[in-house]
Amino acid sequence: MTGKDRILVLGPTGAIGRHIVWASVKAGNPTYILVRNTPGDNNKISLVKSANPETKEELIENFKNSGVIIIEGDMMDHKTLVKALKQVDIVICTVGRYLIEDQVKIIAAIKEAGNIKRFFPSEFGLDVDRQDAVHPVREVFEEKAKIRRVVEAEGVPYTYLCCHAFTGYFLRNLSQVDATVPPRDKVVILGDGNVKGAYVTEADVGTYTIEAANDPRALNKSVHLRLPANYLTLNEVISLWEKKIGKTLEKTYVPAEQVVKIIKEATMPNNYLWALFHSQQITGDAVYEIDPSKDIEASEAYPYVKYTTVDEYLNQFV
Repeated sequence: MTGKDRILVLGPTGAIGRHIVWASVKAGNPTYILVRNTPGDNNKISLVKSANPETKEELIENFKNSGVIIIEGDMMDHKTLVKALKQVDIVICTVGRYLIEDQVKIIAAIKEAGNIKRFFPSEFGLDVDRQDAVHPVREVFEEKAKIRRVVEAEGVPYTYLCCHAFTGYFLRNLSQVDATVPPRDKVVILGDGNVKGAYVTEADVGTYTIEAANDPRALNKSVHLRLPANYLTLNEVISLWEKKIGKTLEKTYVPAEQVVKIIKEATMPNNYLWALFHSQQITGDAVYEIDPSKDIEASEAYPYVKYTTVDEYLNQFV
């Protein structure tokens, strides 16, 4: 661990935070987590039920047994947050969408601490400066963009991690809102199914995040996860699934204008999920050119990372 930056993960027990903690430990970075010392949870219900078997308490105990340093405190308390920041070099925030705007408190604490080399705000989705999403996800993306502007205005060194579509949201059911596993008979496809999307497992998000944290080239840049084997249209994903089960699915294509109408008429959480799917499968928010002056393509920067492909991910459901 000699010479490795000390990493603090905020939101360490969440669906993404836990994977970043484990990736940091595996990479040999001294790893810290901030855990509230009071009962309760500020994060509202997750859109996707966690597949992780351990409770929050068990997870924290497992972290501790693996050498993770536990700091008791709350990111909402300025004094304890500053104290925590003074112990580390890099801060990675993974708080949920209801706490995005509260990251201004972290930025203020970073400014006071004065020792943080890099801040990863809670992004872990599409590039919020390159999106044309619809309500209700558009508001969340705009909140993340506002945090970027605060980070930049305050001169806080940063890395933005743009990983696009988690397999837990998009592939576990082939983007079928009311399904829990990939369908074997019928499938609904938004638009024509020919728009490229970018998929990645949550564990691989953790790995690439720590690669970026340990990479000086990622300073003040956005790191994009559009992994070659996982940069696919939904039609291509469905074709992979059909080959695995030896069956052709009955396909229903929903025109873009009809999808927007469905989103407007739906309630949470379905309207949010439909809007996420719309962003990737119709608007094509994962399709853009890399600007070397401000962007890094993860698969090119870290070609040695062995990631889970879409094809491999789907095997578990056969």
